[in-house]
Amino acid sequence: MDIQSASTVVLQALTQATSQDTAVLKPAEEQLRQWETQPGFYSVLLNIFNNHMLDVNVRWLAVLYFKNGIDRYWRRVAPHALSEEEKSSLRAGLITNFNEPVNQLASGIYSFACSLWNHHTETFLQKVCAGDQEAALSSLERTLLSLKVLRKLTVQGFIEPHHNMEVMVSVNKILNKVSEIHRGSICREKLEKTIILYTKVLLDFLECHPYPFIPLIQRSLEFAVSYVFTEAGEGVVFERFIVQCMNLIKMIVKNDSYKPAKNIEDSKPEILEAHQIKTAFFTHPTLTEIGKRLVSQYFLLTEEEITMWEEDPESFAVEETGGDSWKYSLRPCTEVLFLDIFHNYSQTLTPVLLEMVQNLQGGSFAELYNAVGLAAYELFDSVDFHSWFKNQLLAELQVTHNRYKLIRRRVIWLIGQWISVKFESDLRPLLYEVILNLMQDLDLVVRIETATTLKLNILQRSYTMTKSIFGLLFHLLRQVTECDTKMQVLHVISCVIERVSIQIRPYVGCLVQYLPLLWRQSEDHNMLRCAILTTLIHLVQGLGAESKNLYPFLLPVIQLSTDVAQPPHVYLLEDGLELWLVTLENSSAITPELLRIFQNMSALLELSSENLRTCFQIINAYTYLSASEFLQNYAEALCKSFCDLMKDITMEGQVQVLKVVEIVIKVSPVLGSHMFKPLLPAVFRGIVDGERFPVVMSTYLGVIGRVLLQNSGFFSSLLTQMAVECRQEADQLLGNVIEMWVDRMDNITQPERRKLSSLALLSLLPTENGVIQDKFCGIINICVEALHDVMTEDPDTATFKDCMLMTHFEEPKVTEDEEPLTEQDKRKKLLALEDPVYSVSLQLYVYEKLKAQQMLMGEQGFQTLMETVDTEIVRQLQEFLKGL
Repeated sequence: MDIQSASTVVLQALTQATSQDTAVLKPAEEQLRQWETQPGFYSVLLNIFNNHMLDVNVRWLAVLYFKNGIDRYWRRVAPHALSEEEKSSLRAGLITNFNEPVNQLASGIYSFACSLWNHHTETFLQKVCAGDQEAALSSLERTLLSLKVLRKLTVQGFIEPHHNMEVMVSVNKILNKVSEIHRGSICREKLEKTIILYTKVLLDFLECHPYPFIPLIQRSLEFAVSYVFTEAGEGVVFERFIVQCMNLIKMIVKNDSYKPAKNIEDSKPEILEAHQIKTAFFTHPTLTEIGKRLVSQYFLLTEEEITMWEEDPESFAVEETGGDSWKYSLRPCTEVLFLDIFHNYSQTLTPVLLEMVQNLQGGSFAELYNAVGLAAYELFDSVDFHSWFKNQLLAELQVTHNRYKLIRRRVIWLIGQWISVKFESDLRPLLYEVILNLMQDLDLVVRIETATTLKLNILQRSYTMTKSIFGLLFHLLRQVTECDTKMQVLHVISCVIERVSIQIRPYVGCLVQYLPLLWRQSEDHNMLRCAILTTLIHLVQGLGAESKNLYPFLLPVIQLSTDVAQPPHVYLLEDGLELWLVTLENSSAITPELLRIFQNMSALLELSSENLRTCFQIINAYTYLSASEFLQNYAEALCKSFCDLMKDITMEGQVQVLKVVEIVIKVSPVLGSHMFKPLLPAVFRGIVDGERFPVVMSTYLGVIGRVLLQNSGFFSSLLTQMAVECRQEADQLLGNVIEMWVDRMDNITQPERRKLSSLALLSLLPTENGVIQDKFCGIINICVEALHDVMTEDPDTATFKDCMLMTHFEEPKVTEDEEPLTEQDKRKKLLALEDPVYSVSLQLYVYEKLKAQQMLMGEQGFQTLMETVDTEIVRQLQEFLKGL
């Protein structure tokens, strides 16, 4: 049948076959039946149902005829079998049709894919039994290809696969075929690849459709456990298959969808069903066998691993600590499975593991140490670790023979696992001595393991050993060559620096000299550079103001890491910004080079990324460090960036921008107000319009409060400008602002901001302005509220004082357990002495303003004004002002 010429005829017949008129329907069906055995007929049908422009009913009928014909004529032994050429053409056509918009026509594609896979799998098994290796290999390749298609359709093609019987039957068949296909012995590599693909179907289906997988839990567990933990798998399984089986067990054991609620009655029936299946399967004998085999069989180092340890110890150490290696490598996968099973069935497995420990009888068993370390949290109350440490583990660590290095490494790892769980403080000095000794071990893997163990959970604020430990860590950093290992060691060094803080200063000279070289060597290794940045962050914090000596290296690093025009910024930006911030916080004075780096900021603000908050902190740090120089150089560009940002960021982002503006105005009232003038009208309008979000309104009032209190002349000009824009009299607009301010005072929750608002509104007094006098009552109300917030009573004198008042600043003496103040902390303390919120007594300020208003209006006029205030508020005010 010629496809081009026949398409029109077949399409006409299909159209007629969808008719409700039997006179038209019957002849069309007869014609289609006759064509079923005609070569090319199914290629025509494929073209028709691939045409999405045709009527759905016609296309659906074409799919049905196609499916039925494939079922009958696909096999080579069938009468009127399809030619190999046409089968190839049909496969190619179907693969291009995965964008089918009509679901019913697509469940047709699935049927075809299932029959195709089943046929090739059966053919492969038949050819294996017949000893026809060439034909078996050909069928295996087709099985692999059809299974890839079936995997995608099965896992991703259905929202509720359990409602489709064909899907569930297919997954069951896949589980069966895995066992059968193991019988093959030809082309082992291709066969293993196919077997792994079978397991991937199961794993993917479980991950994406946990509830539809419930009927398969029992058989999946039986299948995986029999191959991995019984004699059934001996001589048959291979490493990747074992990993897949372990992952299958792990995913079933750990799956949250199979865990009932604390109150069983609240659990869905399907969850209870899954839980019951798991409980019935994981009996005491089964769990015991799994636990013992995991420890004694799968925790063992392989010959390949031992050889790698001997010949390339650093690569071995890197392999051992690989991030996602549990998914692909046998022993890491084994350890994860052990952890999950032990966590879920600890009551059963704890006695098993303890019995194995007791049966050691003073011997050494590295694999068992591994198990006890992994289960440390579960064994907390069951193991007397301190006695074990003193009576046995210490002795293990003192055996220096090369063949004993496996034990030394595993014991120090075990101690590291238990340190954060249970370890007496009086044993720590002894442990430090052990660590120092092992850091000088002849074996590199032992030294790396010891360094990895030496983290924050081991170190205390004890500096007696800092010099020795730091020197050994630095020596190890210089010795190792792998990027991953250097990253591990740098991480430990960072932990040490962070822990001992400023006490590290005498010992970092060598590291400071080495890091520039390491940075240059790591140009093509961005993750290593990230580790260097982290180390620099802690180093700058430890050195404090002395970090200025690092500027020739430090500032170019910051410049590169935060320049979005440089490709490495994708990896380095977050850590680079953090380093930039701590460098500013610990700078004692601005330098031209440090100021120049801010040129990177405009592009960073344009990104509007998750790093915005750090960018705002950097801007604040520059403001605290040298407001005048910073604003003179960058205020115009910064204001433009802020105006652009305010158009398309979230409400929270807008609040953060305005908080930066408020800080700038607080530190430099005149320069800050003028530089950020374009942003202030929107803030002013927000107050007048009664911004409905409390946190935004609070921020608006904070910004305008700073302007009013610290730059009253600028506030007057802003008020005049806004009056023109709003077409109101300035006094009328001011009255609206005060009224809204008083009304929304409760939006302000921080005592500092409430005091700021009181000081700002009081700054309008004394006045003869009738509008302000009309709002006098409201101003006094919020002042009394603020007095309640900030005033504390002296019980001896029965007088009140402002608890926020700061009169002087003395740098505190830092003890070993305290973090020292940064240079920025000191700057903030000194600036607070000039900030009215901390330098002006609210109590005295209220008194002076009221006294001035009284003198302006006279006694009678002032008394009339005070009568507008509630008598209870007046009483409270007099109580606060008593003694002045």
